[in-house]
Amino acid sequence: MRAVLSNEEFTVPSFDIVSEINMEEVRNATENASRELSTRFDFRGIEASFDYKEKTVVMKAEAEFQLQQMESMFRTACSKRNVDTSSIDVKPFDAHGKTYRQTIAFKEGIEQPMAKKIVKLIKDAKLKVQTAIQGEELRVTGKKRDDLQQVMALVKSSDLGQPFQFKNFRD
Repeated sequence: MRAVLSNEEFTVPSFDIVSEINMEEVRNATENASRELSTRFDFRGIEASFDYKEKTVVMKAEAEFQLQQMESMFRTACSKRNVDTSSIDVKPFDAHGKTYRQTIAFKEGIEQPMAKKIVKLIKDAKLKVQTAIQGEELRVTGKKRDDLQQVMALVKSSDLGQPFQFKNFRD
């Protein structure tokens, strides 16, 4: 007796691990922080501002401690807009005359060292899945859906200093 294969395509369950930021929400958080800045008593009569420019936020103030307060306000505004604050990368401040500036960038995409760290984390967990680095994202494939869900739980529970999302789950 011979087995007959159907024409159905055999697909292996898979998903992609990515790191993306909703920049529209970052812009909204910047505007909210600017509004809060204008109502704060401790910032009355002080030259201080938030500026959203091409995927970064530039804070300007008259003193270093004011930049620290502004960073806190910005983080709070991001949290309210569901922007993961672990993606925030605060650069060192620089002084121009009597004005201090500080740039906030956002970690997006999975860089090579982080991708290798995630692959090692998954291999060390001895889950029956394959992981492939594809540019700035990772593709995870496995025979069982449960194994893939274990990988998702593992990555979520690991403190890797960057937010990750799971896309394109195919069963």
